[in-house]
Amino acid sequence: MLRTLKTAHWFHADGFPIAVERREPQAPFGPHRHEFSEIVMVTGGSGLHVTGRESWPLSAGDVFVIGGPRAHEYRNLADLRLINILFQPRRLRFEPADLRDLPGYQALFLGQNPRRRRPRFHSRLRLPPKELGIALGLVDQLDGELRGRGPGFRFAATALFMQLIAHLSRCHGRSRDSNSQALLRIAETLTHLENHYEKPIHLDALAGLAGMSKRSFLRAFRAATSSTPIAYLIQLRVNRAAALLRRTDDRVTEVAFRVGFSDSNYFTRQFRRLMSCPPRAYRRRQTGAS
Repeated sequence: MLRTLKTAHWFHADGFPIAVERREPQAPFGPHRHEFSEIVMVTGGSGLHVTGRESWPLSAGDVFVIGGPRAHEYRNLADLRLINILFQPRRLRFEPADLRDLPGYQALFLGQNPRRRRPRFHSRLRLPPKELGIALGLVDQLDGELRGRGPGFRFAATALFMQLIAHLSRCHGRSRDSNSQALLRIAETLTHLENHYEKPIHLDALAGLAGMSKRSFLRAFRAATSSTPIAYLIQLRVNRAAALLRRTDDRVTEVAFRVGFSDSNYFTRQFRRLMSCPPRAYRRRQTGAS
């Protein structure tokens, strides 16, 4: 039977959206999913990580991110030791800023999309001993803040969590693993879309950025995101438009043009399809909620 790990059972009663759980060693644990996400760091031993039809061996230095609804389990445990950094993405309020410019960040956190099917790519990282030591040092400090919960712990813990993400993202960008390199090439195109979503985007240019033929790029992009580049771009533009509608008084047509749509009617159709209501109704609803 598939278990769902509930947020209320794994986070502190004060509601802070980061927690650290050490499994040294990891006990047998069947298929499960979470109401939250987690960064998993393997510190020793070995085992097999299984997600659906995919599986791969685990050993010291392996790091991966698991999004909430995605079911997974550990098998063939041989003194497998883990540290889980649990977090609630929707409640963890920090601005990634230029982290989005790191392909390693995009690659590692692609795993947050539970609908994605990745027969060729795995959002995981193998840290060499030195880099693992740095990561474990940050986790120890984070764990100390969370255990002590002294004045200012929320700020300090959030800062340490951000440092950990930055460190892992940089390490991912330096990875020589073939799977990681393939995923990083796709991640570079995601970074490009994040930074230039309001400009005309051409498939040939994206394929060139990834160093692939157009056909190979489209296949790899879909494998990594369960989406086409155009659908991904439209979703990105609509998300940015929604933020502008919440934060500004700009007319809907102006918002459409600012995020890259050249036709306001087409923008309205896409916005309604993805947000389940037209832009003006979305703004009224958000303003009323505020």
